[in-house]
Amino acid sequence: MHIETLTPADPAWQAQALCAQTGADFFFPEPGSSVREAKRICGMCEMRPACLEYALANDERFGVWGGLSEKERLSLRRATR
Repeated sequence: MHIETLTPADPAWQAQALCAQTGADFFFPEPGSSVREAKRICGMCEMRPACLEYALANDERFGVWGGLSEKERLSLRRATR
């Protein structure tokens, strides 16, 4: 049995992510709006690790990626330097 590993460089993970089936509104809310629903969806998504790696590697500054908000990703980047 062959198990395919998806990496951030392979865009296939994006098509399989729950956000692709949900719509961007939850993941790119208006400033000051809650990201709770986006994080709930991310928490159920098997693609979350690849998504977070992609966001960090590509310096995504807006929206919820891999279950983390902009501020949380910034804090993570600062902590890993």
